[in-house]
Amino acid sequence: MIDFRYHLVSIVAIFLALAVGIVMGTTLLQSPAIETAKKTSDLMAKTNNDLRSELDGLRGRESADDAFVTAFTPRLVAGELNGERVLLVEAPGSSSTYREAQQQVLLQAGAAITGRVALTEKLLDPKNQGVIDGLVTQLKPDDMALAPSTNAYDKAAALLAATLMTTDQAQAGTANPATAAVLGGFEAGGLLTVDDEPAKRSTLVVMFAPERPLDGENADAQAAALLSLARGLDAAGKGTVIAGSVNAASTGGLITAARDESDVTKRVSTVDNVDMPAGRTAIVYALREQLNGRAGQYGIGANATAPMPAVPNPTTTPTSSGS
Repeated sequence: MIDFRYHLVSIVAIFLALAVGIVMGTTLLQSPAIETAKKTSDLMAKTNNDLRSELDGLRGRESADDAFVTAFTPRLVAGELNGERVLLVEAPGSSSTYREAQQQVLLQAGAAITGRVALTEKLLDPKNQGVIDGLVTQLKPDDMALAPSTNAYDKAAALLAATLMTTDQAQAGTANPATAAVLGGFEAGGLLTVDDEPAKRSTLVVMFAPERPLDGENADAQAAALLSLARGLDAAGKGTVIAGSVNAASTGGLITAARDESDVTKRVSTVDNVDMPAGRTAIVYALREQLNGRAGQYGIGANATAPMPAVPNPTTTPTSSGS
């Protein structure tokens, strides 16, 4: 808000200065009008400077707050995710900077990062649903039953979830032999890329939302595809959090789409300030909350129910129940 007012006042001041010049150049008989315009221009310039000082002060306070939270983050999250394995999923257009910062906080919380799966635009293109459906049919284990009425993205989500996730702590960190060819098949088809060893199954997921709102004629279909995957991963593991900046919680954003669907919010958590140290801490707490079978919508954007989950009791140990 202050940025907008600052620029608005600047523009008005410029036009007033031009007006003063025009008046002075056309007549010297209207000195009262010139004096009034000059006073108004001076006042606007002072207001502009005051707003700039206010903006600088707020930025300084925000920077200090972020530095404080960053300094204490290791203490705030220590041990919260001990023994858990976290998969990082990147939607097209998500921020690698935010993902790297969040990864560091997850490690501070005691989690192991199993690997990373980056989804491609090709996967989200509705025109490729036939290709995706055929690939799922080709790669799925013979004993894996999929409902005939299920759409291609729900089928893909179920197959990928069986490959990537588990609720069994004893199986975490091991590959599912029945789905050994799945990631390679999806990667060969240009539908995703992998980093590290995501096939060694995880218990928790952080999905990073696109930074820009989804737009165009395929926006709704793309959001639906991403939410299908989020639901599938959540159902096969212990919990899923969709993370993004406040942009993702604006109109057309993935977090907005998630918060608009009750069947998603009942199980999947969202955090819309991953770009802030407090938000990265909130993601850890949201994952911990997922371990206890609860979901919530957190951050500073539209339809967030709280800035972050309730701070865990230091003496409480997460349960192993699914979300």
